[in-house]
Amino acid sequence: MTGQSHDQNDAITPVAVTDALFPGFRMLDVPAAGATIRLRTGGSGPPLLLLHGYPQTHVLWHRVAPRLAERFTVVAADLRGYGDSSKPQTTADHAPYSKRAMAQDMVEAMAALGHARYSIAAHDRGARVAHRLALDHPQRVERLAVLDIAPTREMYRDTTDAFARAYWHWFFLIQPAPLPERMIGADPDGYWLKKCGSGPGGLSVFSAEALAEYLRCFRDPAAIHASCEDYRAAATIDIAHDDADGGRKVDCPLLVLWGRDGVIERCFDALALWRERASDVRGHALPGGHYLAEERPDEVAAELEAFFG
Repeated sequence: MTGQSHDQNDAITPVAVTDALFPGFRMLDVPAAGATIRLRTGGSGPPLLLLHGYPQTHVLWHRVAPRLAERFTVVAADLRGYGDSSKPQTTADHAPYSKRAMAQDMVEAMAALGHARYSIAAHDRGARVAHRLALDHPQRVERLAVLDIAPTREMYRDTTDAFARAYWHWFFLIQPAPLPERMIGADPDGYWLKKCGSGPGGLSVFSAEALAEYLRCFRDPAAIHASCEDYRAAATIDIAHDDADGGRKVDCPLLVLWGRDGVIERCFDALALWRERASDVRGHALPGGHYLAEERPDEVAAELEAFFG
């Protein structure tokens, strides 16, 4: 499975579900070598891993996952540092929050569930993890869909004034600890609501139950710190890993979707940038902003069904 000497299946822990966000899904804590991953799984058919972005959790997929579970075995996971996954201690080079480390968690968690090869749909930070997973573990990934991002290195490279103003959090979160942690921690709800409510749909794009989950998880100081480390890693060690690839590209088919009313549409040529990093790229904008899986769940589900089906 992953080459580890211990049997992870024996350590998978069922978790009681107290909400109705993912009907028919099981909730599990699955140990990987570097973290314990909280996830939900349900459905039947080919395996499909769903990854979320900042500052959210796997709950991002609650309007899409039940429909996908009619055709796929869906696994919706919290990235390390987010939600109810564990939050490992960091290091000076931010390696524990590199996309390589976060991708390895998902490889091991999926293997523990019995999935050796699968497709991935991922939003925002999760799509950066999925990008690295497809590069480091190409034998694992059948197809990859990314929502509302362009590649990390190329977005930093092509940063404009308009992008920096719109994505101010990219440059705030990478400041040395504990500055952003203290500022966010003084009012985590206020920060979350400001950050995520500034898009074209405002906070109305989130269901009340999902919003309550996001805020519950983000109030944890360890989650605030881990999410800052995610961004610090992106600006440093992740770019070093990209550079070390030497031009190697993602080989599996890649679908790129982004919001017609969002920052990616205004500031980048998403398909052109992804063609620098992947060999087989297709995609287009959808109506909506950054949080497509919650803003436009029917359109997103239809796109994913067609691409993965």
